[in-house]
Formats: sequence, structure tokens, C-alpha cells
Amino acid sequence: MEKRFAGRLALVTGGAQGIGAGIAERFAEGGARIAICDIDADAARRTAERIGAAHGVEATGYRCDVSDRAQVEAMVDAITAAAGGVDVLVNNAGVTRDNLIHKMTDDDWDSVIDIHLKGSFLCIRAVQRGMVSRKYGRIVSLSSTSALGNRGQANYSAAKAGLQGMTRTLALELGPYGITVNAVAPGFIDTEMTRKSAERRGLDPDAYRAERAAAIPVRRVGVPRDVANLVCFLASDEASFVSGQIVYISGGPETRR
Repeated sequence: MEKRFAGRLALVTGGAQGIGAGIAERFAEGGARIAICDIDADAARRTAERIGAAHGVEATGYRCDVSDRAQVEAMVDAITAAAGGVDVLVNNAGVTRDNLIHKMTDDDWDSVIDIHLKGSFLCIRAVQRGMVSRKYGRIVSLSSTSALGNRGQANYSAAKAGLQGMTRTLALELGPYGITVNAVAPGFIDTEMTRKSAERRGLDPDAYRAERAAAIPVRRVGVPRDVANLVCFLASDEASFVSGQIVYISGGPETRR
């Protein structure tokens, strides 16, 4: 496989499992050095060790609460000291606290907004300093089809829509410094998180996955690799003229929501 990311360092937030781990592994296949951060330090280290060993690249795990400015800046400083700086940032860290508006608590709202939206802002602000000085950078944030609205997800939908506005704005601000800023907006992706979400609703995960697949034009649900492929394209030199874009990756419009 072509090592199109050789010499680059990719930081993936929330990269210990699921979509984030899939993205980190895809970058490693392309020869990138990997930094994974997660609120679960042990999981971040285990995933980094597995990916590094499997693909023969340098991979390091960090504990970081991306909603905490001091932790984000300390992590980016550590990566810069050890590896020379972040070339690619993937804002993937996130949580869900779904509920209808009359049941949604302040904490439900704050935790989702803080991790998805504030966390992405803090990470971008921290890494862009080095990117600007080097006149190179790739930033990709994970939005969602829920940005278009989804029942029971006022907090999540607002955060993911906010990421889209921030993406377009920062593409304008950072473009003159050789930095592209894009977002991908996945639809239903089969992960441990979506399976647990189905279980919390009293649904069989396999039956729920099949139901969702039947409503998707390509007749299957997405997997982390699908998202990883798109993220890596947007972070590649082939996409150097692509910036300020929101790319939906959902197998086509679902016929039901």
C-alpha cells in the first residue's frame, strides 16, 4: 500500500475504539505516526500499541479530556516536544446523552456540547499554532446526519450542526496558511456505541442493524472503515483543494428516520 502519510503525525481524539480506532489504523496503514487520545488512558495506550505493532509505525496513547483546555494544551505540547507537532487532527471524541427535551437535563446538554463542540474548538486552537508556523495542516471533524435533526437528540444535533459552522469558518481563517478544514457527517455506523444504544432502548442490536440497513439505499449499514477511508482522503495531498466542506457518508438518504 502506498505510504502517502509517511512523515506525518495524525492525532485522533476519542481514538481508543470504534470509529476513532478505525481512523487511526487507516492512517497507520498509510505510514503516519499516530497519537491517540481518549478519556480512558489504558484503552488509548492499548489501541496505540496494537496499531503500532501491526503497522510498524510510532503510535502513542494519551489520556485527555478534550473539554479541558489545560489538558488539551498539555497533550499538544507533549506531542510537539516528542514528535515535532501535529500534521493531521481528527476531532472524533464524543458522547451521547439522548433524551426528549422535557427530560433533558442541564448535564445532558453540557456534557455533549462540551465534548463535541468545545472539545473540537480547543483541539483545533491548540494544533493550529504549529500548523500555521509550518504552513501545513489537515483538520477533519466528525459531524453527523443528526445535524439535520433527530428526535431525542437536541444536544447532539446542536453540537454536530455547530461543528459544521465552525468547519466552514475555520476553512476561511486557516486556508491562507496551507491548512484545510473539513467535516464528515456519518449516518448509521455499526459500532459498540450504537449496539449499546440499541440495548438501552430494549432492542436487539442485530435486528436493529438489519432494520436500519433495509432503509439505506445501498442496503447495508456503515462500518468504521467507511468513515476512515473518507477521513484519510480529506487529509491527503490529493484533497489539498478541498476545504470548508461537509461530506455526508450514509449510503444515500434513508427512506425513514
